[in-house]
Amino acid sequence: MTSLGLERDVVDSDVYTHAVEHLRAAGVRLPTFAELADPGRIPPAVREALGSVGPDDAHPLNLFRVHWHNDAHRTGQVAVPGHLVLEEALTGVRAPIVVALGDRFPMIQAHKVLPAYACLAARLVTGQFDPTRQRAVWPSTGNYCRGGVAISRALGVHGVAVLPEGMSEERFGWLSDWVLDPSDVVRTPGTESNVKEIYDECRRLEADPRNVILNQFSEFANHLAHVTCTGPALERVYEAVASEHAGLKLAAFVSATGSAGTLGAGDYLSERHGSRTVAVEALECPTLLLNGFGEHNIQGIGDKHVPFIHNVMGTHAVVAISDRATDSLNLLFNTDVGRACLADAGVADDRVRSLRHLGLSSICNVLAAIRLARTLDLGPDQAVLTVATDGANLYASELDKARSKYFAGGSGFDAAACQSVFDEHLRCEPEHVLLCDDDDRARMFNLGYFTWVEQQGVSLEDFEARRSLEFWRNLRSLIPAWDERIAALNRETGVAG
Repeated sequence: MTSLGLERDVVDSDVYTHAVEHLRAAGVRLPTFAELADPGRIPPAVREALGSVGPDDAHPLNLFRVHWHNDAHRTGQVAVPGHLVLEEALTGVRAPIVVALGDRFPMIQAHKVLPAYACLAARLVTGQFDPTRQRAVWPSTGNYCRGGVAISRALGVHGVAVLPEGMSEERFGWLSDWVLDPSDVVRTPGTESNVKEIYDECRRLEADPRNVILNQFSEFANHLAHVTCTGPALERVYEAVASEHAGLKLAAFVSATGSAGTLGAGDYLSERHGSRTVAVEALECPTLLLNGFGEHNIQGIGDKHVPFIHNVMGTHAVVAISDRATDSLNLLFNTDVGRACLADAGVADDRVRSLRHLGLSSICNVLAAIRLARTLDLGPDQAVLTVATDGANLYASELDKARSKYFAGGSGFDAAACQSVFDEHLRCEPEHVLLCDDDDRARMFNLGYFTWVEQQGVSLEDFEARRSLEFWRNLRSLIPAWDERIAALNRETGVAG
């Protein structure tokens, strides 16, 4: 699997030497995965120096904020990652829905900056990326390309974003401010569901040896970053909630498929707490649920294929959510008339205000958690854990689109419409939930063959290796090996910290 970022030793000494020289000149010290998993390990000198760096600065020290433990201002650290506990007044289910907040990450206010760092760091320390000669290409349907461009800027590297032309205006606005040249934003045809078009563009770009494709859907560093960093962070959230709720068990971890990186945290939680790992997708494009296809607007979750780094055989359930639901709830959560409806329903004012932390895919995750809790009839002592990948600030431009599409050209989103949205999407009966058996998992696994073997040229042997759960566990030995390489590189650059 030489093209999938699995090397643990230096494969090209000249490229590695260029990386050392570049990072020395740029004054960059790389954080280890151990430091990002437990930021208390970050050297005191680095933590002190961070005091003079803004959380949205393109500064190399912000690499040491690429973790879940930033405070609400994104400048300090907290022992327990920021989170919400959504109560029955909002969700309509007895089980607490616990949501970790991704908008506390630096530079992009979304958690995808973590796998972006992981993918490039693993390449740098093994001599697979030359920052003096090559460009880092970041294919994405959501925030990963923004994370990649941010990491590139912090490292003094030339980054290129590849994403569908139909994504939110806010994403493109951010990218225009961060890329080195407007041509570094490559728009591919379609919207959220058009992943193959992204792959086709990356194949064209890869013909130029100056371009290195850091494909989040197939780079195992993405998966490993979430096993190593997101899993323990979510465990701390669960333990903090459980400390105030005696006897609380972790029933499930829920995450939209996307690149399937975040689902890696489910592997960690399942092994530690016996929780189910639940994959979520758009009802309009039910790839895992029905081998289906289609278009939708739940931005950031990707579909029409099974990511190479998705541990399908460790997936316990699949839930499909409609973009009608996420678009409508985005309106309910982020308009005055919608917030008034929530208050009338008995949702506390501070909870109503906190819903600004939920972007479209975050709302999707919460709805899937609610639907799973209803399906399993979970009680108040059974928590469902999920993540808010980003906040509503990335989707303000989607509000008018939703008004126009669903509510009489925009004029019909009134109090009655808000109540209808609340009842339809927050009080709905459980549906579109598949509790997986071995045959379901085998079907979903086999579906990936057509993307990865037939289209992307992965060997059948490498494809089949992923069927074994032992394969995924064995991957984790890469993390200490990469941390040793990071420590060695930092010694060679001599950058203090």
